[in-house]
Parts: sequence; C-alpha cells; structure tokens
Amino acid sequence: MSRSPEWPDGVPVPPHLYVPGKTRRHPEDWFDDIKASVSSATPVRDLHETQAFRAGIAYLDAGFFWECHEVLEAVWMRTQDPSPERDMVQALIQLANAQLKVLMGRPRASLRLCDMVDAHLQRCPAGRLVLGVAPEDIRSRAGKLRNDVIDAL
Repeated sequence: MSRSPEWPDGVPVPPHLYVPGKTRRHPEDWFDDIKASVSSATPVRDLHETQAFRAGIAYLDAGFFWECHEVLEAVWMRTQDPSPERDMVQALIQLANAQLKVLMGRPRASLRLCDMVDAHLQRCPAGRLVLGVAPEDIRSRAGKLRNDVIDAL
C-alpha cells in the first residue's frame, strides 16, 4: 500500500486522525507493514529500533493517539511479562489512550488511564532508559495531561 508523505526515519504519516465515534477508521491493512517490523526474531533489547516502536513514539508526539496504540501493540506482544520493557510499552499505550479519551470527551476515563500510566512506570527502574525512553519523561507527560484534564473539569 502506498503511503505518503513520510516523517523523518521513514515513518508513514497516517492520512487522518482516527477518533472513535467522530472520524472514520483507517483501512484495515494500513498499519500492517509497520507492525510487521516486529517479529519473533526481534530481540527485546532491539524493539525500540523497530519501525513499529519509532512510529508509535512519532504518532504519540504528533497527536495520532489511536494510531500510536495500534502500532505499539505489536511491540507489546513481543515483550516479556513481567519486564520493564512491557511496562514501558504499556505506559506509552495507556498515555495515548488517555489523550484519546480527552478527544472523545471522556475526561474521567482519561484520569483513570493516567493512573495506569503511573502504575506501569513505578515498575520501571528509576534513572534508566527503558527501550530508549526515560520513565520520568512519560511520567511528566501523564502528570501534565492529568492536570490539564482536572483544570478543565
């Protein structure tokens, strides 16, 4: 499937934001090539180098929250349970979901998801990158989102 444009690092830009109940879904196979960058042969220590992980981070940063969850799920399925890597990927997915809930007009669901982000991050080692991501940075983003949601209630 042809996708353009691309962001740096070859990450395909989704054609639109998907917000359940508000916008149309992407074609069923739109993310397949991205998710296929994670295979059973991908070592856990290299998951952050896959296109799925890089796309997930890029989508999260750009506000493509449903899309972030869609591609990071492939990474999550490759992690060990329990592990810091699994908790980091789950924290990223839940942060994306929390932001998506705001777009869907569900602020209380967003707050519950921010609590889940914190719970996952508490199981990550402090002061150490997990899959190239600082847990403190994700905790800070979840905290800012929580404060913004509370202020808007």
